[in-house]
Order: sequence, then structure tokens, then C-alpha cells
Amino acid sequence: MKTIVWGVFAFLTVCWTALVALSVQLAQWLLGAAGSGQATAAASSVGQWPVPAWAALWVDPAWVQALQAMWLDIVQWLGQVAPSSDGLMSWITPLLWTGWGLGMLCLLVPAVGLHWLVARMNPPTAIRSAPTQGHA
Repeated sequence: MKTIVWGVFAFLTVCWTALVALSVQLAQWLLGAAGSGQATAAASSVGQWPVPAWAALWVDPAWVQALQAMWLDIVQWLGQVAPSSDGLMSWITPLLWTGWGLGMLCLLVPAVGLHWLVARMNPPTAIRSAPTQGHA
């Protein structure tokens, strides 16, 4: 049972680490694109994207338009901040890895607790000495 607890912990650790590493790379790319002006042009075209007919059945088109406007505003704001993207990245990366550490703590505490709980539920059996035969 302890193996299962630590196996799940290891799997979640790998997934969490990969997610944070991808987030750092995405942040670097987004800030670089915002600095070159590519992101603003792409966001402007995305803002004109019509809602597909099949999605209109499930999602209110006004909500999608509000979401598009919000992303357009965010990317345009990043375009204005872009000249200092190196400075921005110098604190976003450590912030993301600090979040990774806090997430790891949130994974480690339950894993240790479950390890302790499993150990209490299944105490190790004591090895008994075999009776000696042929007492004289």
C-alpha cells in the first residue's frame, strides 16, 4: 500500500513539474511575442473570430465576445509592457517555481500522512524465533 501512495505521489510530481516547466516556457514565448508585436496582431484577429454554430448552442455568444475582448486587452497591455519583458520575466520565472514548491508541499504532506496512516493500520509483524527441537 505504501508503494501505491508513493507511486501516485511520484506521478503527480512529474505532472506538476511538467506543467510548471511548460508554464515558464509559455510565459517566455508570450512575453517575447508581445515584445515583437506578433501577439497583438494575433490577438486582434482572434478578437474577430466568429463563434461556431455548434458552440453557440452550448455557450452564450455574448460571453465569448466578452472573453475575446478581455484577452485582447491583456495582450495589448502586455504589448505595452514588452520593452521591459526581460525584467518581467526575471520575476515571473521565480514566482512560477515558488508556486511549484508550494504545490509540491501540498502533494508531500498528504503523501506522508497516508504513509503514516497505512503504517498504523498494518503494523509490521514481529519475527518469532522458531522453537528449538531436541531439548536435552
